Amino acid sequence: MSGWIGVDLDGTLAHYDHWRGVDTIGTPIAPMVERVRAWRRLGLDVRIFTARVCHEEEREAVVTAIDAWCLVHLGETLPVTNVKDFGMVELWDDRCVQVVPNTGEPVATL
Repeated sequence: MSGWIGVDLDGTLAHYDHWRGVDTIGTPIAPMVERVRAWRRLGLDVRIFTARVCHEEEREAVVTAIDAWCLVHLGETLPVTNVKDFGMVELWDDRCVQVVPNTGEPVATL
């Protein structure tokens, strides 16, 4: 697979129930952590895709906290972004709804 996989942090990779501050990240969600580790073992480009970095004045502190969390739970840091580009091939997120291309119709409903 060429391109990169975006993985949301809060509620997807780490437990999230409410905002606790820039440097507080929840406990790892084991199935997703293992999925990311497996992708990395395959050499895939995986990036943390999070709204936490949307405020420029907090960005450095947020990335520092995410890097520290990733080192502990993934064994490496990953690029952190909140920008989608044409290289992104998948997005794993707790707030996404996938649609059938060019239709606007959801793939599945809850």
